[in-house]
Amino acid sequence: MKKMGALMLAAGLVITGCGRENMLQSGMQDDPMTLSKPASKLANPRSVVVATLTQDGSPVSGATVALSRSVSGRASDYRWSGTTRASGAVNIEVLSDRGNASGYYQVRATDASGNMIGHWGSVPINGGYEQNVTLNVGGSAQVSMGASIVPKTVFTVRVENVSTAFPYIASGAFNTPEGADAPGPLLPNNAYVFSFDAAPGARLSFATMFVQSNDLFYAPDETGIALWDANGTVINGDITSQIQLWDAGTEVNQIPGEGADQAPRQSGPNTGAADADNTVRLAETVGLPNVADVIRVLVASEGSRFTVRIENVSGNASLATPFAPGVFVVHNDGSPLFSNGIADRGEGLEGVAEDGSAGGLAAVLAGQTGVTGPLAPGVFAAHTGSNVLFTAGSADRGEGLEALAEDGSPSGLATAVAGRAGIGASGAFAVPVGASDPGPLFPGSAYSFTFGAEPGEKLSFATMFVQSNDLFYAPSGNGIALWTSGGNPLSGDITNMIQLWDAGTEIDQTPGVGGDQAPRQSGPNTGAADPNNTVREVNDTRVPAVDRVIRVTITPEG
Repeated sequence: MKKMGALMLAAGLVITGCGRENMLQSGMQDDPMTLSKPASKLANPRSVVVATLTQDGSPVSGATVALSRSVSGRASDYRWSGTTRASGAVNIEVLSDRGNASGYYQVRATDASGNMIGHWGSVPINGGYEQNVTLNVGGSAQVSMGASIVPKTVFTVRVENVSTAFPYIASGAFNTPEGADAPGPLLPNNAYVFSFDAAPGARLSFATMFVQSNDLFYAPDETGIALWDANGTVINGDITSQIQLWDAGTEVNQIPGEGADQAPRQSGPNTGAADADNTVRLAETVGLPNVADVIRVLVASEGSRFTVRIENVSGNASLATPFAPGVFVVHNDGSPLFSNGIADRGEGLEGVAEDGSAGGLAAVLAGQTGVTGPLAPGVFAAHTGSNVLFTAGSADRGEGLEALAEDGSPSGLATAVAGRAGIGASGAFAVPVGASDPGPLFPGSAYSFTFGAEPGEKLSFATMFVQSNDLFYAPSGNGIALWTSGGNPLSGDITNMIQLWDAGTEIDQTPGVGGDQAPRQSGPNTGAADPNNTVREVNDTRVPAVDRVIRVTITPEG
């Protein structure tokens, strides 16, 4: 490969002879360019890469072009990216955290599905200049230096997922007999009823006390009852055959229905000698009625909604008994209430099994129950106008917000925004910090993007709340002013400027379980239309508060 001119590195890289081209074969560095150190005043943390993606001479639109600084010992991070327009072109602002944008970069192009369609190594970028880069899929990258650029204030935005990874989908206590006005025991010929939402793969566990005992309770096996069968069919009907009588192992057993330390006759809660065998185990049933002669459990389902009915049918049994208030939990795996052959965990099962007191265990389960909310790749823009991503109270414009809010796909909206007047820097953020490929943002992870802006510009961005049909986090349509009223660059935590929005493009299902939500849908753009097609702020108690899911901070350089 012919060497085309000398490069100088001083805290900056400059191509001698403005307009001369360097032909770099994809991924090859057989003839590296000569680097030398001139004056450090050439250092500049910003460059604008004007990339044009072509294949067989034709422009490639809707693709994501991403750049990663080639630094020895540091993994590729592809933090600077943008989506190509119809012309195949995209403007990508490179802002270096090393104080100097000059250096060699790796460049890759991916299609709308995230599949790599091209990769080019050792592409020289010069801080302080526009860089024209033509990327030929299957061929070389052509690089030429353009005009110098005016310095801007550099901002880095960090979008963190601060949500909790909850193990349980739903939980609660059932304590009020059907038709009653207040909590109480379940006498023969009465029923407890409770409802919840669940997604395929979920299981149900519950426990309710056999009151004429010291510490016996009815429950499914420790792993619970599958709410969908092996064929993927939701269960309906009588599930009593999956219920067993268990011994909590917390109190010595007396004759059922006669013991002085049993709930109907004891002097107070938690009364009775300790059991020599302290493990949770199947109860000895000698002298006790069959399970089906005492309890009947029915389940009915409609979509993701389940209703469970626990009936006391012991009126004609050899030993009639009340049941006591109990707990339920919906989970995907594990043994949430007890483990067969293992001692009680001290989380409240003893209270349920000895005294019919469900509050303690219900509280423990509640603290581990909720919607685990990944975030998805998003779009940002620095701008002077308003409503660059959406207009509150109006229908989505059809520019790509729907795909972002329903499927976590930012490319369409990023393309639309980049070609609009009044937009400064813009692009997509898709690669979690520390990762090398685009992907969702799970609890404890963060996206980061950097851009330059001038006084008077504002920031807008949007990222999907994944456990939803079409919800997304974003500032208001006006965006966030990047300079304070005192003229200082904005700095610090700006989470209180973020809201959760409904795109109005798909009807809302219960967060975390809906079959048309991204983690569970059969394909993109799946789900019924929302009868209210306007973009609006979300007011839904089923969704965690904004600051329980996302934290956004902004840091100006210097």
